[in-house]
Amino acid sequence: MKQASMILDRDFRIGRIDPRLYGSFIEHLGRAVYGGIYEPDHPTADKYGFRRDVMDMVRRLQVPVVRYPGGNFVSGFNWEDSVGPRDQRPHRLDLAWLTTETNEVGLHEFAAWCKEANTEMMYAVNLGTRGPDAARNVVEYCNHPSGSYWSDLRIRNGQKEPFGVKLWCLGNEMDGRWQMGQKTAYEYGRTANEAAKMMKWVDPTIELVACGSSSHTMPTFGSWEYEMLSQCYENIDYVSLHRYYDNASDNTPDFLARTMDLDGFIKTVVSICDAVGGAKHSKKKVNLSFDEWNVWYHSKEQDNEIWKRGKWNRALPLLEDIYNFEDALLVGAMLITFLRNADRVKVACLAQLVNVIAPIMTRNGGGVWAQTIYWPLMHASTFGRGEALRPIVSSPVYDCTDYEKVPLLDATATLGDDGSVTIFAVNRDLEEDIHLTADLRAFGPLRVSEHILLHHDDVKAINTEEQPNTVAPVTLHDGTVDGGQLSIKVPSKSWNVIRLVPGSLNC
Repeated sequence: MKQASMILDRDFRIGRIDPRLYGSFIEHLGRAVYGGIYEPDHPTADKYGFRRDVMDMVRRLQVPVVRYPGGNFVSGFNWEDSVGPRDQRPHRLDLAWLTTETNEVGLHEFAAWCKEANTEMMYAVNLGTRGPDAARNVVEYCNHPSGSYWSDLRIRNGQKEPFGVKLWCLGNEMDGRWQMGQKTAYEYGRTANEAAKMMKWVDPTIELVACGSSSHTMPTFGSWEYEMLSQCYENIDYVSLHRYYDNASDNTPDFLARTMDLDGFIKTVVSICDAVGGAKHSKKKVNLSFDEWNVWYHSKEQDNEIWKRGKWNRALPLLEDIYNFEDALLVGAMLITFLRNADRVKVACLAQLVNVIAPIMTRNGGGVWAQTIYWPLMHASTFGRGEALRPIVSSPVYDCTDYEKVPLLDATATLGDDGSVTIFAVNRDLEEDIHLTADLRAFGPLRVSEHILLHHDDVKAINTEEQPNTVAPVTLHDGTVDGGQLSIKVPSKSWNVIRLVPGSLNC
């Protein structure tokens, strides 16, 4: 059995973990809304038409914020289409996903869903085909108490109290050629700055996310961030990052090493933010919003076939990736990477929440089940609160096609406000277990309360409606703490949550 070690100290802290690190995303795309969260004819539908079986699974994730309504969709979206009587809302062609948007679910309906789901809305404004005026109007509609045109319209539409939306995205992927209203960095930066000013004049309490590059493979990555931030630095609060990974080459060791790329991506954007701040002699610190991230590749050929068969229908079944066990391992490792950068990554949204590259899948008229990637997000959201610790980890390493010296044990830890310590760990070794020892003496007496393990012998194993628990966590009661030293086995190819709570040492 391979050996790895970890040293933890309560004073070695990265920073406070923003709960919004465990956010998600609902776009008017595919069956995320229609057939996902909303299906009025479903046996479990509530009075609003929302599926209660889906709602229950969302609540278990404890998702603190959900980005809405897009995504590429938002760059051609008129927010006014989504309010007022449903039978008077227009049907629009969505050029982003080649479907027809009926606006059955709009701003009021989604706000009601968020309330039921115990989450907050992160609303994106259209800076593609529209601009600052529409952006400040929707803030007024959502957040101003009364006495103005847009706030009074909200009241007439049935919502007396403001929605109180506090986190806003200034467009989406505005450097992408696929984007409606694509802009240069200067054009976008100027537009974002003017929108930000006006939005904050309406409501000074809101926070704003400016678009970083849609991908770090874009030719303008880096220069886009620098120029864009040079135009709007003082009026925005976060820069967005988007990153998806695939295993199209079917090389699992390479695939599981992708977080090496993720960590470098984060650090590069942080350095650009700080460089712009330095050039401006600013005392302000701009942080990161990783508001799209996931594995995405399984469904792309299927999507092309769907479009070939017909466009402009409502809720085409697009981007319905079926996730396997190795996808769950990478998602877990990505969450570990966010925790290791929790001083600057304050928001992160797994894209998306239901059906569309999602942890939750449904069948129209039928059941709902958790995909493999559901479990790491649920565990991190449940236990990864409080302070992110900076562990010293010693692990065996391996080399792969793109990276050298990849740690076989990818691990980090958090300190809860109740004094508990949680270790999150992925064993990337496909064959061998790892014996982990951890020095916990700085925390006083601790005992292992549980070891949550997600493991399967087949990295391609999936969950289905008929067999929803093929890949599912189990709770172990192993591991010992003796003299402040944890000793525990981390099985091969596994996601692990090791919970330690104050109390008598167990041995």
